[in-house]
Amino acid sequence: MTHRERVLAALNHQEVDRVPVDLGATRDSSIVKEEYLRLKEYLGINGNRPIRLLNRMMQVVEAEEEVLEYFDVDLRGVGPGPPEKGGDKELGENRYQDEWGVVRVKPPGSFYYDLVDSPLSGPLASSDIMNYGWPDPHDPGRIKGLREKVERLRGSTDYAIVLSLPSPFVHISQYIRGFEDWFIDSVANPRLLGMLCDAILDVTLAMCGDALEEVGELVDIVFCADDLGMQNGPIVSPEIYRRLFKMRHKRYLQFVHDHTSAKLAFHTCGSVWDLLDDLIEIGVEILNPIQVAAAKMDTIQLKKRYGKHLSFWGAIDTQHILPHGTKEDVEREVKRRIGHLARGGGYILSAVHNIQPDVPPSNIVTMYEWARSCSVSTKS
Repeated sequence: MTHRERVLAALNHQEVDRVPVDLGATRDSSIVKEEYLRLKEYLGINGNRPIRLLNRMMQVVEAEEEVLEYFDVDLRGVGPGPPEKGGDKELGENRYQDEWGVVRVKPPGSFYYDLVDSPLSGPLASSDIMNYGWPDPHDPGRIKGLREKVERLRGSTDYAIVLSLPSPFVHISQYIRGFEDWFIDSVANPRLLGMLCDAILDVTLAMCGDALEEVGELVDIVFCADDLGMQNGPIVSPEIYRRLFKMRHKRYLQFVHDHTSAKLAFHTCGSVWDLLDDLIEIGVEILNPIQVAAAKMDTIQLKKRYGKHLSFWGAIDTQHILPHGTKEDVEREVKRRIGHLARGGGYILSAVHNIQPDVPPSNIVTMYEWARSCSVSTKS
C-alpha cells in the first residue's frame, strides 16, 4: 500500500497492511521545540537548520522531511499561513499580542507562552463585541502558496494530505474573554457568550472558506480543534454544550462538509465520552487525540461503542507511558492500542497530543518502530 492508500483505507474502516502513523501533520499531533531538538540529536540529524513552528503559543514544530521519512510517517500537513497585515505584534522579549488581541508571555524556563491578557475580560456589553477589532479573514497571506504546496504534495508524493483549519470558536472565545469570565458566562450570561462565539465563528468560517476554495478538492483530511474535555469530564455539562455550543459546531462542521469531500477530523482533549454521540451527529468522522488517561476514554469501549461511526487518531499515552515508561512499557502500549482500535481499520497511531519535553527520545523511536512492526496479524 502507498501511504495515502493506507490512510484512506483505515479511515474507510478497511484492513491495512500496517497501521498508519502520524507525527506533525497537525499542530496537535507534533512535538515541542526543545524535545524536537533532542530527538534530532538522538537520531544524528543535522541540528543547525532553522526550526519552523506550527504554533507559537504551544511551541510545536513543523518536523523536517528527514525526520518524517525516518519514522515512515504516512501523512503530511498543510494549513493557512500568517496574515500579511495584523499578525503577531511583538511587545518585548518573549511577549506578543496575537491577531485576536490576546497577549501571551513565555516565562523564564517555560516551554510555552502563557495567556496574560484577555481583551474582553471583565464587564462586557454587546456593543463591545460588535465594535471589536476582528482579524481580516481574507488577508492574502493566509492562502499564499497554499495551493502550490498541496499540488506538489499531491503530484510528487504518495502521502495523505491533512489541511488544518482555524479553530471554530471555543478556544478563541476563551482566550478573548478570559477563562473565568467564559465559564461564568456559560451559566449566567449565555446570550452574550453566544454572541461572542457567533462573531468569532463568522471570522473563522470566512478563513475556512478561502482555504477550502484553494485546496478543498486536493486534501484527504480536514482537521479542526476545539477542546471540550478535561481530565475527569467535559469542560461544561452536556446540557450546556447542547444548549450553547452544539449548533454552532454543527454550523462550522457542515460548512466544511459542504466545501470538501475530505474526511473531517475533530481534536478535543480530555474526557469527552459524554459528548461523542453529539459530535457524531453533527458531522465528526475522526476523533483526535484519544486522551487515554482521562476518565471514560477506554479504548476497548470506544471501539466497541463508536468504532462503526468514528475513526480514532492518537491514543499513545503522553501522561504516563511515553515520559516515564520503559522501552517494554512503550512496546506494550503500542501493541495494546493497536489491538484495541485498529481491527477493521479506523485507527491512525500517534501520541496523545504533542510530544512533550519530558519524553526520552528513545521512547519516541520505540513507539514508531513498534508501530511499524505490528502487522495486521497482530491486531488481536
